[in-house]
Amino acid sequence: VQLVESGGGLVQPGGSLRLSCAAPGINFSPLAMYWYRRAPGKEREWVAVITRDFDTDYHGSVKGRFTVSRDNGKKVTSLEMNNLQPEDTAIYFCAVGGTWGQGIQVNVSS
Repeated sequence: VQLVESGGGLVQPGGSLRLSCAAPGINFSPLAMYWYRRAPGKEREWVAVITRDFDTDYHGSVKGRFTVSRDNGKKVTSLEMNNLQPEDTAIYFCAVGGTWGQGIQVNVSS
């Protein structure tokens, strides 16, 4: 079972990125999908969740800027990140059913 993340990179403050996480080998639709991040020198923190019923919740620091979505047919979850700030710089991970992606780097810098 493998999760494959994509879409990271370098962006200037105020910019946007869209992360995707594909889960081709997972029975996707009954499970909640999670996004986490680990900033340099900090512990991993939860960022967002989307449930099987498409309910969403966000860490307070990203609420209003990040949007999580899912496509059960394609077995993909996405994290749309807007108005990115330097403090959003981190390795971002998706997770589902105890399986973690390899992580993808997001750098926000001018």
